[in-house]
Amino acid sequence: MSSAAQSPPATVSGASYAAAAVTMAHYKAADSKREQFRRYLEKSGVLDTLTKVLVALYEEPEKPNSALDFLKHHLGAATPENPEIELLRLELAEMKEKYEAIVEENKKLKTKVNVLKEFMLKIISPLMIKKSKTSLKWIVGEGGG
Repeated sequence: MSSAAQSPPATVSGASYAAAAVTMAHYKAADSKREQFRRYLEKSGVLDTLTKVLVALYEEPEKPNSALDFLKHHLGAATPENPEIELLRLELAEMKEKYEAIVEENKKLKTKVNVLKEFMLKIISPLMIKKSKTSLKWIVGEGGG
């Protein structure tokens, strides 16, 4: 055996113990801050959301070229909506329904107008042909009456 292996262990001075205690306290404080931050992320749903997005990326059959873009896209979709945006979406949906109803009503009214035009041509035109051409012009709107 060598002499170095047989030498007694080095004694640690009081200053070394103090430094070790300060270092341990620093690590405990850092651990405590990390733990608080982890709990904060857990309570706010960040850990759950990140886990879901990462699982979705893992389960993706064809991995995207940019994993970061995948995360950004899916995290953007997972964020809670601004209440104003939700109100605007509801208003847009209502406006689309009203628009569709008006388009449908317009189609019906156009059909009625066409039916009335045919009625005018079939019923009133033969009567007007018997009368003078000026009367016909007045009815159609060409004359001034």
